[in-house]
Amino acid sequence: MPAASSSSQNVPYGADETVFVVIDNSGAPGSVHRQVECTDLDAVISNLITGQFSDPLQVVAFNTLEHWTQDMSADVANEIQARCDIEAAPMPEHLEDFVRRHVRRVRELAR
Repeated sequence: MPAASSSSQNVPYGADETVFVVIDNSGAPGSVHRQVECTDLDAVISNLITGQFSDPLQVVAFNTLEHWTQDMSADVANEIQARCDIEAAPMPEHLEDFVRRHVRRVRELAR
């Protein structure tokens, strides 16, 4: 599966900073995926809610100085669900599949 990177200028150079990468499906089957990097998880969640991504597939965090990566998709999906619940707002249509896919996975693991 080909991947294209649309990186921001927020990529740390040796700093002890966690970077969050959102992988977004750009549309048609077999098309190129877009990856966007950000150093602020709250900004990532806000960008997802406001429609900056059309079909998010995954959110991954990494820290090169500490040598770790983590799939944050379930945590982000739960936070999006919580924010919608708190605000009594409907789930944005472009996030329904992402939230359904990742919230379900957390519930299955909790059993």
